[in-house]
This record gives sequence, C-alpha cells and structure tokens, in this order.
Amino acid sequence: MKKCNNCKRRLPDRWYKTKDKKTCMQCEFKWYQRFLRYSVKQRKLSPLERLSNRLGYMGTSFIVISPHILSYDLLGAYTYIIGGLLSMPQVFVAKQWNLVLVNINVTLGYMLYILNAN
Repeated sequence: MKKCNNCKRRLPDRWYKTKDKKTCMQCEFKWYQRFLRYSVKQRKLSPLERLSNRLGYMGTSFIVISPHILSYDLLGAYTYIIGGLLSMPQVFVAKQWNLVLVNINVTLGYMLYILNAN
C-alpha cells in the first residue's frame, strides 16, 4: 500500500504504473499524460553512462565552436581534437561504431593538420 501524492489515498501497488511512481493511475486521468508516460521507457543510467553523456555534450560543444575560431591560428584545430576525444566515450558506450570512426577520423585529421602546419 502506497499513499498517492495527489489524492492522498492509500492504494494497493497495482494502482501505480511502476514501483517508483508516487501518483496513482486514477489521478493521471488525462489521456495525453498517459500516452506520454506509456511511450517513455523508464530506466536508470549507470554512472559510466552518465559520465560519458556529460563528456559527450562537452565534446560536442567544442566541435560546435571550432569552426568559429578556426581562423585564429591553430586554436580551432586544437578544439576539434579536444571535442573528438571528449565525445568518444559517449558513442563508445552507446555502441555507435559509425560515430566512433567519425570521431577517430576527425581527431587524426586535425592532428595531421597541426603537424603539417608546424
């Protein structure tokens, strides 16, 4: 028996969509709320997945700003390399092998660019 945080009634567990839910299904009467909750798979991310997602977002931001600063010496090339390396764990954990190859290609390409520029 759990207590609904909306109607404050004590109801059996079968009245809740999952064991983690705190609102009973009767209080969630709107059809679009039910549809949205039904369409989303609820799962917890592991610490490795959480860390790799954050690194991936940071790497993506480096890649996004790189074309804007590419005209300033080699700084743009360095940010491309950093972005490629930081976004690697996210796509590796997600097993998106095509993006792993793209990130390796970007990183190696800009490393060669820096070596040939010196």
